Amino acid sequence: MPGDFSVPPIDDVDLDDVLAALSDRSRRSVVLDLMERAPGEYPCNSFVLPKAKSTRTHHWRVLRQAGVIHQRDAGNGSFVRLRSEFTERFPGLLQALRASDRPPSTPVQNHG
Repeated sequence: MPGDFSVPPIDDVDLDDVLAALSDRSRRSVVLDLMERAPGEYPCNSFVLPKAKSTRTHHWRVLRQAGVIHQRDAGNGSFVRLRSEFTERFPGLLQALRASDRPPSTPVQNHG
């Protein structure tokens, strides 16, 4: 049946659950990908995730139950977006995630 999947109220979203959800490289990659895209909904199948449907479903469920994403079933597919109120609940967290994902810069060596 098409419709929105349930997510916890934003005030009930727990930082421990969020960090646990983001500790997985595949889920972190999805969130970083969503951050790079224009705000809006995107088909779940437009993200790089493991091939097995049960594994993809698990990753979406973990992110949704942690309160990071909103997911909608359209009948012929699912769509996902970052929860807009997430950055208000945890200011700076997603930006820190983005910054930590970048390769470290090469240190400047002083040969003098």
